[in-house]
Amino acid sequence: MLDISPAEWTAILLSLRVAVVATLMATPFGIALAWLLARKDFWGKSVLDAVVHLPLVLPPVVTGYLLLLTFGRRGLVGGFLADHLGIVFAFRWTGAALACGLMSFPLLVRPMRLSIEAIDRRLEQAAETLGAAPFEVFFTVTLPLALPGVLAGMVLGFAKAIGEFGATITFVSNIPGETQTISSAIYSLIQTPDGDAAAGRLVIVSVVLALGALIAAEWFARRATARLHGN
Repeated sequence: MLDISPAEWTAILLSLRVAVVATLMATPFGIALAWLLARKDFWGKSVLDAVVHLPLVLPPVVTGYLLLLTFGRRGLVGGFLADHLGIVFAFRWTGAALACGLMSFPLLVRPMRLSIEAIDRRLEQAAETLGAAPFEVFFTVTLPLALPGVLAGMVLGFAKAIGEFGATITFVSNIPGETQTISSAIYSLIQTPDGDAAAGRLVIVSVVLALGALIAAEWFARRATARLHGN
């Protein structure tokens, strides 16, 4: 049951690669957007917030199709990137990372925003009073205090990226060794005669990865909180 085949290892390692890249690429944008939504009032803020959370309520296939229309070889953005920069997302593992990053983005942003909103504004104002520039206040006060929320958001985004299926298979298909992640491999195996055992192994791996990510998030968040409080 636990004898994982080379093809299954390929799907597992590709899933980890896609999830890590998706999380790392989405995190800076997530932090910036979380700070913007938490600290600024502007026209259209509620619309922006709704757009950020749109992937949570849209059918994943719709998101994948929109990605295909936008970043496909004939898409408005994808055509330009392919013709002028040689960057191709459709039917590539990089496209899987893009799809996973987009689908996990709302879960990544939400804890970050809540963590920033919980920070006492007087601490930031005190740093400004002492002459710190806005970016110095952010990197020396806001970001360290929001670190537990940042870690929580990153891990939730990673866990979501590991399990993403609908948008990924629509945008980049299910190509073994290139775009076949754990989820798409399970989908293929359950439609294959005698594929139940292999599908079961990948299900166990998925559960272990998800639990490990959540446990690690809790541990890192506790360590960060203890450090910030001097314990």
